[in-house]
Amino acid sequence: MELRQRALQVLCLADPEQKAAAALDLYAQAATLSIASCTPEGPAEPSVLPGHPERPVLLRHNELARRSPATPEGRAVLIHAIAHIEFNAINLALDAVWRFGGMPRAYYTDWMRVAAEEAQHFRLLRDHLRSQGHDYGDFPAHQGLWTMCEKTNHDVLARMALVPRTMEARGLDATPLIQAKLRQVGTPDALAAVAILDTILHDEVGHVAIGNHWYRWLCERAGQNPETHYATLVKHYEAPRLKPPFNDAARRSAGFTETELRWLQQG
Repeated sequence: MELRQRALQVLCLADPEQKAAAALDLYAQAATLSIASCTPEGPAEPSVLPGHPERPVLLRHNELARRSPATPEGRAVLIHAIAHIEFNAINLALDAVWRFGGMPRAYYTDWMRVAAEEAQHFRLLRDHLRSQGHDYGDFPAHQGLWTMCEKTNHDVLARMALVPRTMEARGLDATPLIQAKLRQVGTPDALAAVAILDTILHDEVGHVAIGNHWYRWLCERAGQNPETHYATLVKHYEAPRLKPPFNDAARRSAGFTETELRWLQQG
């Protein structure tokens, strides 16, 4: 078995639990598997990627109703939204493994580690939803993360710049704010969700650090200045310009420089 071909097969799985289990299993085997230099042939119909279940119904970001976490259903909607992000993140990591050739072995094992940890996050959140009488798929969701993935399908440097260190790094900023709201609610289920988010935030710092590492490695290979080239990529791919507040401490831990943090603050 070869790692990148298998990653593509896992990416195509539609059942969330099967995908999570397969991602964890593949990472457990990753150190012993060969890694092809040639990119595996993708599906004849690209729209089947990633494999996803019939539910949740996917809507545009602005079509999703906002609900207060002060109510049990509002908290369920919130946790469901985060679970969907983590499910997407499994797909993003698997796509980074199978799609891009010519990278060092460590690149592929790094992203398989991310896929496995995202699978663990998804399971934690899904179990929490089930404990509250809901399940993944019960509420609508959106595909914002995957849209940027599609935009950067042809360029691994742009992918590293605009998915892990832009879209996913936003979670470093958002998670403490969500936790503060849940602590304010103070119910047992809300506090249990806070604890899950502690685990996710810790791991996501490492995931963004992996994105930063490979972005800088690729910039060096291409003869680009990583700090100035990032702004060029944001403009070219029409990536969202992030707005404060920023979790500067987490971003520093994930490898962002002071220059990059100042650029973010300029808005």
